[in-house]
Amino acid sequence: MGSKEEHHDIVIVGGGICGLATALALHRKEALRCLKRSDLIETLAKNLPVGSIRFGCQIVAVELDPLSSFPILYANDGATIKAKVLIGCDGSNSVIAKSLELQAPKVCPISAVRGFTSYSYGHSFDSHFIRLRGDGVAFGRLPIDEKLVHWFVGRLCPQDSIVQKDPELIKKVTLEMLKEFPPEVIEMVEHCDSSSLSLTHIRYRAPWHMFFANFWQGTMTVAGDALHVMGPFLGQGGSAGLEDAIVLARCIAQEMPMGPEGATSDREMVKRIGIALSKYVKERRLRIIRLSTQSYLTGSVITASSWVRKLICLAMLIVFLRCGSLSHSNYDCGSL
Repeated sequence: MGSKEEHHDIVIVGGGICGLATALALHRKEALRCLKRSDLIETLAKNLPVGSIRFGCQIVAVELDPLSSFPILYANDGATIKAKVLIGCDGSNSVIAKSLELQAPKVCPISAVRGFTSYSYGHSFDSHFIRLRGDGVAFGRLPIDEKLVHWFVGRLCPQDSIVQKDPELIKKVTLEMLKEFPPEVIEMVEHCDSSSLSLTHIRYRAPWHMFFANFWQGTMTVAGDALHVMGPFLGQGGSAGLEDAIVLARCIAQEMPMGPEGATSDREMVKRIGIALSKYVKERRLRIIRLSTQSYLTGSVITASSWVRKLICLAMLIVFLRCGSLSHSNYDCGSL
């Protein structure tokens, strides 16, 4: 049975435009909002034509058509997809980023457990983000609404340590880490939704790799974690992904106001989309370098074993924080 071939104008690979729970810092510095990833994706999906999203389709390779210069995608089910525009939002292990020859993300010596706890009769927590520190362990919580709370646990660990996938084992290990924490913290983890638990190593794209990295080629580019995966220390990874989407859509719309049908030939379309992607990368580069650098410095203060390095990173952080602790979130990427 032969493989099937499909043709599409624009293909967006992956759902990694936002994290499991994204803290969006609004213009009021005290206002933090925690969004559940599934809620955000469902809201975005409802505004797309039926059939726009295909689940369970994993892209394993990408190449450029030697004749048209358009991307060709190969899926794990044998399907071949020919696209005119390809946007990789496929996370830190992005196939699209690899095809653009971007440097592989680095592994931070911190593991993070994330989860949700639902309180049937409501909880008594206010809307503030709370973080507690113990012996090499940090716990944080941020309510999503009056019944649902997002929480995380982070700790230093070897980069080559095994990442567990079994939810019950993750819960057991997490409770062991939190045994010296207040009872309400332990109770939150004990009664969490086990299916929401995840344990991962923190990954980041080194800021110094972003200065001259080629984030686009032809009609192909990346966005979200595929572009700027960073540690969760600023709570801006998902927000930056949404910024990417707005800027990218605006740049493409400015160059292609009539859509793909507005191009008289494939060559003209490749040229105009290339101009749009170049503008997108140019506009986003400094923003993501600033976020990635600040996140890297914050993580280095936590993980550095040398006090000299800690002090150097702390001094550099003070430069970033001179305009306020949430100045990085007080950013306007413009409108569509």
